Amino acid sequence: MMIPELPFFLTSLGGADYKGLIISLFTLTAMISRPFSGKLADRIGRKPVIMTGSLVCFFCSMTYPFLSTVFGFLLLRLVHGFSTGFTPTGQAAYLSDIIPVDRRGEAMGLLGTASTLGMAGGPALGGWLSTTFTIDVMFFCSSAFAILSSTIVLTIKETVTDKHAVSWRLLSVRKQDLFEPRVLVPCLVMVMTAYAYGNLFTIIPDFGAFLGVKNRGLLFTYFTVASLLVRLVGGKASDIFGRETVLKVSTFMMMVGMLWIGFADTKLMLIVGAFIYGLAQGATSPTLLAWATDLSDPEHKGRGIASLYIFMEFGIGMGALTSGWVYSNDASNFFTTFLISSLLSGLAFIYLWTRPATRPMQNT
Repeated sequence: MMIPELPFFLTSLGGADYKGLIISLFTLTAMISRPFSGKLADRIGRKPVIMTGSLVCFFCSMTYPFLSTVFGFLLLRLVHGFSTGFTPTGQAAYLSDIIPVDRRGEAMGLLGTASTLGMAGGPALGGWLSTTFTIDVMFFCSSAFAILSSTIVLTIKETVTDKHAVSWRLLSVRKQDLFEPRVLVPCLVMVMTAYAYGNLFTIIPDFGAFLGVKNRGLLFTYFTVASLLVRLVGGKASDIFGRETVLKVSTFMMMVGMLWIGFADTKLMLIVGAFIYGLAQGATSPTLLAWATDLSDPEHKGRGIASLYIFMEFGIGMGALTSGWVYSNDASNFFTTFLISSLLSGLAFIYLWTRPATRPMQNT
């Protein structure tokens, strides 16, 4: 809901040169918090971890309207990152507890579909609220959705039975808590493909405005609708044909989509490029999540999932920061920013074709 409007909100505060930090600061905190959320999800339960992220989202959404400085905005973006650092980790771990392994890709696709529904309607709704009312109304509506999500979580049953008591000791992160070596391969693919995501969400609002798109949120809607169309199919296909087979197709499509956007000189071309990228992202995300879950130690699923998300946040953050720096508010640099994303997606495609095969999926 907020992402398409935040670059212009920051500009109104006098921070036009810091647009690249909108996503990168958010993802920095999300990345740092992953080892903690993964460990806590395994130790104290999935529900508390999910709800922590939702409550952070509520607090931050309520605070944006009261900001008056660039520093305050950037600091709040850091805090807001904890929402993504906690909630998705707990969600994916919870889902992996209740779904059979042979339907894991399908289930992750369903989780992604639910997320994509929010991402499809959110930007368009946010743009409408901002233009019809005020941007503050949009922020308050976002906080209301966060509270609603917390209420829903209260109704589910906890899946972790051997829970530890909450203590400061659980917040101490050891070396082995930082990363799950078993999931290295999907993590490498994730970081190369996530760069494009950070690039898209940072630059496309300005690119859309440059090409005459009035409701910036609609560009995100086209992307997320495409992602929605393929998530369930892509996840289920990875159960049938294998994770790597699906990823070879999706990373190639991502490479093409990013290059298409770079060449766009009309609104239609930009929309088509966003749609192609959405199809690719919709297949890539749940497949990587299912693959990482397959490879994780059954007793440390939270850590395995958190490791994948760490690489995702790093890729998104670098994509946002680098793209903002390359773009530098100069329309002549649009092509270069998306070319870099295309090359990295192509590198992921080559890596999947040339690396040795991983061991088969676990049956637990």
